[in-house]
This record gives sequence, C-alpha cells and structure tokens, in this order.
Amino acid sequence: MKKSHIIGIILIAVAIGAIFTSLGDASTYASFSIAQENEGKEFHVVGKLDKSKEMIYEPEKDPNIFVFYMKDSDSAERKVILHQAKPQDFEHTEQIVAIGKCEGKEFHASSVLMKCPSKYVDTKQKVDS
Repeated sequence: MKKSHIIGIILIAVAIGAIFTSLGDASTYASFSIAQENEGKEFHVVGKLDKSKEMIYEPEKDPNIFVFYMKDSDSAERKVILHQAKPQDFEHTEQIVAIGKCEGKEFHASSVLMKCPSKYVDTKQKVDS
C-alpha cells in the first residue's frame, strides 16, 4: 500500500471518530422529568418563567448565581439555578430555554436563551395604532 492511501485511511478514521464523539455530547430538548431521570446529562428545557415565585439575584454575595422558577411544556415546575449573572430584562421574557443538568429536584443551568416579546413586535403596527 502506498503511504498516501494509509494517510487517507487514517484521516477518514479520525473524521468518523470526531463525528461520533460530537453526536454523543450533543444535548437534546426535554422536559424536567426526563432531565431528572437522566441526572448528569445535559438537556435543553423549554418553558415559561413562573412570575408568581420570587427571583433571587444577590450580586454582592455571588454575581454568578441567579435563581428562578420555571414551568416546562408539561407544566412541571422546577427551581432553576443559573450559573451566570441575571440576564437583562429577564422578567419580561415570554419563553425560556434553560441549558443544563438536573441535580435532584433542582435544574442547574449553564446558560439560558430568552424570547422577549418586544423583539418580535412589528414597530410599524405600533405607529399605526
């Protein structure tokens, strides 16, 4: 066999290994109950902020801890601990995607994605009305 064939086979094997590794680490969308059943595995949980419960953010103590309560698409509620600063205009969000892992009854999020209604309102309609 030529050296170029051997190098080509090795490169293909490395590429296939990289693809399988990235697929195994990819997180998926789930509910809190599925995340709790698979503790330690990362999930994207879609839900809404429970505005009836308090949000706790004390930057004097720890600026990278923000606690809030969220209901997922199955209406299951969990305490979410975000390991980042409180996002701006968080209380005005319409929908939240919390990315993280379940630890007991709590969901520890490494990040959140927010859908704010103000970003999706047509400004032309506001002017006309």
